[in-house]
Amino acid sequence: LRVPITDAQLEADPYRPPYYHPGADAPEVRYLQERRRALGGYLPERRPNASGEIALPDAKAYEVAARGSGKQQAATTMAFVRVLKDLMRDPEFGQRIVPIIPDEARTFGMDAFFPTAKIYNPNGQNYLAVDRDIVLSYKESTAGQILHVGINEAGSIAAFTAAGTAYATHGVPLVPVYVFYSMFGFQRTGDSLWAAADQMTRGFLISATAGRTTLTGEGLQHADGHSPLLAATNPAVVTYDPAFGYEIGHIVRAGIERMYGADSTDRNHIYNLMVYNEPIVQPAEPEGVDVAGILGGIHRIAPVAAPRAHLLASGIGVTWAQEAQQLLRDDWGVEADVWSVTSWTELRRDAVAAEEDEFLGRGSRVPFVQQQLADARGPIVAVSDYAKDLPDQIRQFVPNDWASLGADGFGFSDTRAAARRFFKIDGPSVVVRTLQLLAARGEVDAAIPAQAAERYRLLDVNAGTSGTDAE
Repeated sequence: LRVPITDAQLEADPYRPPYYHPGADAPEVRYLQERRRALGGYLPERRPNASGEIALPDAKAYEVAARGSGKQQAATTMAFVRVLKDLMRDPEFGQRIVPIIPDEARTFGMDAFFPTAKIYNPNGQNYLAVDRDIVLSYKESTAGQILHVGINEAGSIAAFTAAGTAYATHGVPLVPVYVFYSMFGFQRTGDSLWAAADQMTRGFLISATAGRTTLTGEGLQHADGHSPLLAATNPAVVTYDPAFGYEIGHIVRAGIERMYGADSTDRNHIYNLMVYNEPIVQPAEPEGVDVAGILGGIHRIAPVAAPRAHLLASGIGVTWAQEAQQLLRDDWGVEADVWSVTSWTELRRDAVAAEEDEFLGRGSRVPFVQQQLADARGPIVAVSDYAKDLPDQIRQFVPNDWASLGADGFGFSDTRAAARRFFKIDGPSVVVRTLQLLAARGEVDAAIPAQAAERYRLLDVNAGTSGTDAE
């Protein structure tokens, strides 16, 4: 090592060896100093504004979400992937997106990214892929944009955190988009997601194949009925349960602009979207859609002239509410409107904040959920593909008679329709619960709820009809 210290000096006092410094001009010291300067200095430092303003995608990048799916069916997972694909095509912003996939890229429809974005490997691809003969084969590259760390949720969250904090650690704003089976997100890596939030990570968590009854064919280990509730405990996570592609478009745009928009003052958030694998006809965005309602947590999607009841639903549950609306009208002469609750949690947070403002003398305001439902008269039935605790988050803030339907428990391995009948969250179940509330108010004959339950064979799981059978 050419260190000028003799053995005699070392042996003289083994507990106090002499200290040696080669001098500030020594090549070794100059090298260490140069590398430390290149790494940003001697002390850890956040540099969130190092890159200045960045160009964000314009409205055109989100048009695919607003168009709907025409006559074809598409799950909300596919609707999200289409938005992501167009964002990655943006000539300026696209390179900032970092898709992260631990497993099942083809299930999510993300294999279409392989030929163009490619999977990052610092050593390139050093093997022949088993699917090399197909167009969308697995491709790795030193210039790849996708992070595919294998079936490794902990590693994926580490990659998500590294990319989501690059704006501060390296002065490089990136938007990680981690897509995973919803059951294997907060259920498996909640502690790491708390650490990510603590490090002010920005990005998107996409809880795919979401819901307790939507992926029943793969067993109860995938039956996710509680992820949004777990996510609600993380103050940095903004969780949405959208029903339609056009809602996803607005939510993703709002998330990106909140993280990196020039006028944003509250940037350090992780947006968590629940998306499903059940195909439905995605409607085109209605003219004059309530964008503030979508982002705030609730908007009316199927109004009627004189509703006697109100059906609040989220995610795939909106289709059951729409079915119930039709059954109530056709079979029982009851008009009910339908609301898409894009975020039960954001509605609750807003209402709790309003309560606290008043409690601490900071002023008084009406919570957003109460503003939206201000004209709602009559009972409310709330339903989702998650435990009843999810809609119950806002129950205390709504004065109407209220009933929650949800998928409590571990799950039920059968068809989607049978599972929904088992949990009593399908369209007919919503009908019967609505009629019960109306009967309790004396607004329908007391015998009608039982008649409805018998008519729809409510206790027979094989009589369920809500949902497609294909898994």
